[in-house]
Amino acid sequence: MLVDYDPAWPGLFQEAAVELRRLGDPEWEIEHIGSTAVPGLKAKPIIDVAVRILDAAALEPHLHRLEGAGWRIGSGVRTHPVLVFEPEGIRTRIAHFFPQEQWEHANQRLLRDWLLTHPDDAATYEITKIAAAQRAADGDGRYNGGKTAIIQQIVDKARASRGLPAVPVYDK
Repeated sequence: MLVDYDPAWPGLFQEAAVELRRLGDPEWEIEHIGSTAVPGLKAKPIIDVAVRILDAAALEPHLHRLEGAGWRIGSGVRTHPVLVFEPEGIRTRIAHFFPQEQWEHANQRLLRDWLLTHPDDAATYEITKIAAAQRAADGDGRYNGGKTAIIQQIVDKARASRGLPAVPVYDK
């Protein structure tokens, strides 16, 4: 499930960004998020991207082309649209489409930024992820559920450092 950091991940992100702009809006602002965006961090080999859109309706005109290329709506996230890319049934990319008003304070972006600049928290997060993955493999829990508490703690710190209130990170 988790693998060592792969230096190919930034290039895979760039490929995903090019594809999303080609199929969607060439003006979309797109960033690499998730654990694959943090050099040295173990991760599931799935490239997560954040896409800045005007509002939730701004995705609709592009869905036909995105779905034709293999992207599909595939997440229980309630706060913003999410598309997944799963060639041959293997998830390789996830695109989070954040409306403009959510962009600056999106927890996924705040978490990435914090982990990039706080190696002790990145190490703690990695240890927690490894334990969660092991428990999930043993049938003793869910991977995402096993890391929610540490994500909440880190995002709370990141938000507080920007003068923002704490908000729940679990949005499914």
